[in-house]
Amino acid sequence: MSVENSIRLLAGSMVIVSLVLYYFVSPLWLVLATFVGMNLVQSSFTGFCPAETIIKKLRGGA
Repeated sequence: MSVENSIRLLAGSMVIVSLVLYYFVSPLWLVLATFVGMNLVQSSFTGFCPAETIIKKLRGGA
């Protein structure tokens, strides 16, 4: 799986987890979905994605 696909999987999973926790636990979990969305928007403009850096380091890449 490519790094780009890993990031998409991570972001989508985080949004789904956030929505499930919102429904079953507390509306405050929508903050997580908002954070993920804002990070996706900023990374589309700047090209910098913290998740990409972390995934590359975990895989042993530069």
